[in-house]
This record gives sequence, C-alpha cells and structure tokens, in this order.
Amino acid sequence: MDDFVRNKLTEWKLSEWIEAFEAQEIDEESLYHLDDQEINQLITKAGPRVKFNNKLKLLKEEQNTTQPQKQAVNISVEDSPSKSEKEIQKRKRKSDHLQGEFSQWQPAPKQQYNCAAGSQSETEILSDVKDIMKHVSEGLHGRDKLSAFLKDKTKDLETEKRHLVGVFGKTGAGKSSLINAIINKKGLLPSGSVSACTSVMIKVEATSGSKYEAHIEFITKEDWKSELKSLKEVLEDNDDNDDDDDDGGGGNDDFFDADEKLSALYGEEWKERSPHNLMDNKYFIDIPEFRTSKTKILKSDSAEGLSEKFVKYTRSESNETEEVKRWYWPLVKCVTVKVPDNDFLDHVTLVDLPANGDSNRSRDRMWTGFVASCSAVWIVTEMNQAASEKEAWEILENASSLLGNGGECQQIHFICTKSDHENPDDLKTNHQKCSQNHFSEDSFKVFTVSSTEFLKGENANPDHNEIPKLKEILKNLNDTHSETLNYVSGAYGILSLIQGATIREVVEQKNDLYDLLEGKLFIQLNQVKKAIEKIIKAFEQRLSEGVEKSQNLCEKKLKSFLHPSKMSDGAFHRTLKSAVRNDGIQKPKKGKPKNLNVTLASYLTESIDEKFRKTFPNDVKCGHFNGAIDAFSLSTDSLIEKYKDVELQLIFLQTEEKKIKAKLNKTILTQKKLIYNSLTETIKDNMKKCYREAAAFEGRGTLKKMRHTIERHVHSRKYMFEEAKNAMLEQLSDLKETVLRTLENTMKESIDFSLKTETCSLPDVSDHLQVVKKHYDELNGGQDEKKTNHTV
Repeated sequence: MDDFVRNKLTEWKLSEWIEAFEAQEIDEESLYHLDDQEINQLITKAGPRVKFNNKLKLLKEEQNTTQPQKQAVNISVEDSPSKSEKEIQKRKRKSDHLQGEFSQWQPAPKQQYNCAAGSQSETEILSDVKDIMKHVSEGLHGRDKLSAFLKDKTKDLETEKRHLVGVFGKTGAGKSSLINAIINKKGLLPSGSVSACTSVMIKVEATSGSKYEAHIEFITKEDWKSELKSLKEVLEDNDDNDDDDDDGGGGNDDFFDADEKLSALYGEEWKERSPHNLMDNKYFIDIPEFRTSKTKILKSDSAEGLSEKFVKYTRSESNETEEVKRWYWPLVKCVTVKVPDNDFLDHVTLVDLPANGDSNRSRDRMWTGFVASCSAVWIVTEMNQAASEKEAWEILENASSLLGNGGECQQIHFICTKSDHENPDDLKTNHQKCSQNHFSEDSFKVFTVSSTEFLKGENANPDHNEIPKLKEILKNLNDTHSETLNYVSGAYGILSLIQGATIREVVEQKNDLYDLLEGKLFIQLNQVKKAIEKIIKAFEQRLSEGVEKSQNLCEKKLKSFLHPSKMSDGAFHRTLKSAVRNDGIQKPKKGKPKNLNVTLASYLTESIDEKFRKTFPNDVKCGHFNGAIDAFSLSTDSLIEKYKDVELQLIFLQTEEKKIKAKLNKTILTQKKLIYNSLTETIKDNMKKCYREAAAFEGRGTLKKMRHTIERHVHSRKYMFEEAKNAMLEQLSDLKETVLRTLENTMKESIDFSLKTETCSLPDVSDHLQVVKKHYDELNGGQDEKKTNHTV
C-alpha cells in the first residue's frame, strides 16, 4: 500500500478501512481497477462502501479529464490482443489476494443486454443498487406507517432462486464422473466400479469460502429405529415365504437392499442382534452428529481430499480396508458438497439422484421434494443404440408426473456417455408418450459425451464431447439479467415513492387519481376472477369424466396390478407386502417402482393432464391460468402524462404491479404441485385402512388374503374418486381466492400509501433516484426513457 491510497482514504473520511487496504496491498494502480466484489470484501459496511464508490467514481472521472493522452494510450494498449492478455492476467493476480485461487474453468462473459459501452456490468449495477437501498432503508427512522411500509418493501426486494438440476442414471452410467467434469474437479465425487455405486443423494453447489466442504445430514434415530424393524421384517418374509420360491420377477430386490444396508453398517453382527440391540450407541461412536440430530461438516483444501473423507457416507467399497470398517450411508439423508471458485454454481445446484427414491420414508420425502423442484433433468445413459435403452426411459416415465404437472421441470436432457455409434435422433423420436401429457415438444434434447474425454473440457473433440454445451445450459439457468432487472425495477419504484412523498402536496390530483385507480382495480380483479372460474369449470367437466371412468374400470385396473402376468406369486408376494407396508408404494433399488395409488388415480390424472400442463406451465414466463395473471393491469403508464404531478407515485405503482405478478406466478408454480398431487393423495388416504389390514397378514395364504382385502376395499369405496375430484376443485378454488386476495390487498395498500398518506419526514433520495433510474433505463435498453422525462 502506498501513500496515495492512504491519503485518499483519509481525505474521504474512511481512515478506519486503511488497515484492510494495506493487508491486501492495494496501491494507486490497483485502486483504479478494483471491481465490485473486491470492494465488498474490503469495506464490509454499506454506508462507507456507498461513500467509497461515489468518491472512487469521481476520482476516475477526474483522472480521465486531466489525463486524456494517457487514456488514449490505454485504449490503444487494450486493443492489442497480446497486451490485453497480460492485463487480464495482472487483474487476476490482484484479485487472487482477495478471492483465493481461480477455478481452472472460467465461464464466458455474460450478455450485457444493451448496456451502453463503458457502463457498469450487471453484477456491478446490482451491487450498487443493493448498497443504495440498504443505505436508504437505514435512513428510514420514522415511526409512521409509510416508513414501515417502505422498509418492508425494501426487504421484499431480496429474492433468490436456486435452480436444481437433477442427474439421474442407472448404476455405473457415470453420473459422478459427469458432475466432476462439469465442475472441472476431477475426483470430487467418488466414482468407480458398479459394485461401489453412489447410494445417497448428493447435492453439489458453490461456496464463498476457500475450502471444499461436505455437509452430511443424517436421518433421525427414530427413523432408523423404524427402518431397522422394517428391514428385519423383509428378511424374515424372505425366509418364511411359502407361496412360491421362484423369483421370476425380481421380487428379491427388497431382500438384497435390506442385506446391503445392514451389512454396510453392522458387518455380520446384525444377523445375531435384535433391532433394539442394533440401536446401541457403540455402533455410532464415530458419528455423534447422528445421535444428536446435527449436521456433520467435513472440510479439505482439495477435491480429492474431501472425497476421501466423505466416501464412507455415500457408498460401500468392495476393497474394504482396516481403516474403514463401517460404512455410514444407510444413516445418511443427504450430502451437500460445497465447491469454491465456481461462479456458475452460485445459483445452480446439481443433485445426484437415485432413480426411484428410497424405501426409507424420510429419504424418500426428500427425494420427492428434490425431483419436484428440478428446473432441468439430466438422464445419464450408457448405450450404443440410444432408442433401445429401456432403463433410461423407465427413469423418465417413473418420475414424469413429479417432474411435469407435479413439478417445475422445463428441460429433459439425455446424456449419452458411450456415443461413438449411436444416433441421438433415435432417442428424440421416443419421447412422445412421456411428453404429450407433462412436457412440451421442445423440452427434450440429447447430448453426446465420451466418458474417456470427460475431463478434457473444451479441448475435447466437439463431436464426442458436449460438456461445454452443458456448462452453457447451467449458465443460462442462472438468469442474472432478470434478477438484476427485477431488483432494480423494485428499487426504482420505492425511491420514486419516497421522493414523490417529499414533494409539495397536490391533493386534488391525488384524489382524482385515487378514485380512478380504485375503479380500475375493481374491473381488473373481476376479469381475473372470471378467467380463473372459467378454467376451473373446464377442470370440473374433465374430472367428472375421469370419475365415471374410474368407477367403471377401477377393478380392471386393480386386477392388472394385483395379478401381474410377468411375475411369479413368490416374487409378487414380496412386492405387495412391501407396498402395503409403505402406503401402497414399493420402490426397489433397481427396476420399476409399484404404486397402487397412482394406478387407481390414473383415469383421473389422464383426464386433466394436458389441460393442467397448459394452464400451469413450468416456465413461469408463459403465465399461469392462460395468462390471466399477466393480463392484470392498472395501465399506470398511460396515466403519467395526465397526472404529471404524481408521476413518481405512478412509477411506484407500475413497478409494484410487475413485482406482485411475478411473485404470484412463482407462488402458483409451487401450489400447482400440491393441487395436481391431491388426486393421488386423496386415493392414498382412502386406501390406508386396507393397507394396514393387508400388512398384518402372516403365514400360509398371505398373498391371497392381501389381494382379497384390497379388492373388497376398492369395491366398497368407489366414492373415493368423487372425493379426489372435489379435493382438487376445492384447492383450485382456494388458489383463485389467494390470487384475488393478493392482487387486491397488495395493490390497494400500494395505492393508499401512494395517494392517501399524509406528509411525513422522509430522507431526500433524489441523488439515489437519479442513479437507479439510469441503471433501470440501461437494463431496459433505454426504452423507459421515452415514457418519462421527469427531472428529479
């Protein structure tokens, strides 16, 4: 650090930060090149940071004015490719003092959306505006209702959407290797033989720290105690089953799963111990976090080092050593791996997922939640002829309702990992059955990746390695432009209202405008109400058809489930026993899961699938309820010319309208999952009694008794289909009321505070408003400058 920087900080009354600048060796040259992230780390308080940014900006302008020749020379140098390369490397070295080592792969520059040349990047704009709003919020000291309202609105600006990308694939397909390649961290996720496949859900996301971290979340002791009992019952059923010992249909999956879990954790001891004895604390001495229901955190300086530490929590290895005598993955709910220096993971999380969920209810609930929250899904498949790869399609078919109408997935990507001979176009032709009800035609894409070139990155043969394209998809999911624009737009509105409230009163115009907007609000709400009610009526008609079909044909559906043609009675005995113990659902580790509730509800879901997908698209930009929410408008932009004296208040109302519609579309995206799944959930609730009865049977003839109990129950409760229909319609009606109430309350409150609030003490934000308005216009490509010429 030189005297220039020290003197400037003292001159700007920021001397308390000299030590931080000195520690990072900031001299005169590097001062002019500090970026926003570096400044944030140097000056951690918002007030001084805003002051520093303004002073530094003035200093740069002064330098450009007094030294035009030097500026011309700099421009000339930057135009030279070789010099530009050196300058970039110099900037990187300076940034290393603050941020640590850069990752090996650097993402391409973000598109700037018509921001003028020489202006700030969108990241810098967002940071500047956030600093301004924090400073403004801290200045709202009044105890009046308007100040409290403005502080709440400022808090509401902070929203973060983390996109989930689910990575599915059969055992040994290479999911872990793919994720390692995508994030350019060889050896982070353990990969290897088929016998050592990943057994738990693993999330991979970014961390702002410098170390690699693994956060291990365990199931509860109560969950494990319950699962121990179930696992023991499965093993006893396998020994006692007398109906048919022929395994013809893979019914032994539950047995092998139980044996694998118990052997991993207890070795051979479990065979001689009761479930009660297996809960002894001696088995969990090395994992006190399990006993206390806390998250275990592992850290390492390297990807490989972290992998060695957490492998025992994610899988079993056949070459067990003396150091690793016990594998803890049966107790693990989820592992979150945090990776430093990975910008494109800042808002994206990759999730390595088992294909079918889990027999453990706690893990399965988490699996279901992850799948339903995925914005995109990658199905990794190892094949020579993609169209014939049955298991890849089974994975999609089994999860389609959770991803589609019961989820928020927008993209389905098949990743072919042995791609030298297959034709990706063959794979695209097979998506029709899965896509017609849950996904649009353009949801499917196929990528080819040679497993031998996983970690060659951009240097690999582009014909066999499309990893760069997958990386680009992750960057595009992180829509920083929308995030920045939404925040800046909201801030622009809030500052407009603050400044408008400080201007002299124009009571007559305010009263006229208030009455006009109140009338417009009533009309617009009525239009939204009519549009939604029309949609609900259409759903009611389709559901009624589904009820009639279900009542007439449910026994035929049930027979096909209870008497599968390609499975022996011995195998099906174990399958059905597992299902009735788990509310009608059997989830083998491999193969297709069985869900009697889904089977019984299928005529209902099929009756509304296509309509539901079009009414509630997973891409929120398309608008829910056939665009009824997006059509809502008070047309405030058209009123500005007539009501010039309250233009700032109208700007606030305009931004609030945009914000509440975006918020509602996100709320609907969450609620529509519950609404769609209500059909199956209602059927499951009606079936629970007979599941308990069937699960209690033991000994000879158990299979026959279970079948008869279920058949009798369904025959006597055909009214459950009508109940399922009414449950969905009730939830749709509740959603309608939520939409109308939210629109009315939010806009009514905003109108009241804009036009009916008495004068109160508010800070002068004119300078801040000018800065934010400039950023807002930049992000909109200057379009809004034409709408208003208001001078603050």
